[in-house]
Amino acid sequence: MELDDFKHAWQGLDRRLERQEALQFGIFRDGKLDKARRGLRPLIWGQAIQLVIGLAFAVWSGLFWVDHRQVPHLLVCGLLVHACGLLFVISAARNLYLIQRVDYAAAVLEIQRRLADLRAWRLRVEAPANAVIACFIWIPVLWMSLAEHGLDLWTYDRAGFMRWSLSSSMVGLAMVVLTVWLMRRLGHARTLEDSAVGSSVRKAEAVLEEIARFERDC
Repeated sequence: MELDDFKHAWQGLDRRLERQEALQFGIFRDGKLDKARRGLRPLIWGQAIQLVIGLAFAVWSGLFWVDHRQVPHLLVCGLLVHACGLLFVISAARNLYLIQRVDYAAAVLEIQRRLADLRAWRLRVEAPANAVIACFIWIPVLWMSLAEHGLDLWTYDRAGFMRWSLSSSMVGLAMVVLTVWLMRRLGHARTLEDSAVGSSVRKAEAVLEEIARFERDC
């Protein structure tokens, strides 16, 4: 065989191997990205449920404070729960928007950036806000629920109830802060962050890291 023929044969073999590797990587990448997409579905369903709950709270509290707008303390309770319901709706909508922005046809690095935006929102904004709201929102919700059944705490021991409820909420908030501080001090900050972000995001991130690692090794 002539040297030129040998070179052409070798180059042809290289091109076939490159095409085969590209095809195999494409199949691998598509399968993994589909897995990442499926992994985010529980989060999508969870946010859809939160959206419905937020709307229900907003409607319920909206009707309540409109009916009790002549009673200042009940008006305030209704407005607080109404604001909470709207925050739930906004938070869910923000999560769904960030998920929708993930373009699985883009480069892996770009997809990772979009997931990083979702992680940052859930970790730095949503988780702290939900922790604070959960510690206090039960007070106006309880007040409204009792008022709808004809029991207005304002006519009873309102000072005693407010002291007890606010002190209970402050203790709950202090326990949350203490738990976060202890976990950070004990070196479990990553575990705490992953818990706040959620398993769906973590699984998608792990799949993308697997694709990125495969690309580096090729």
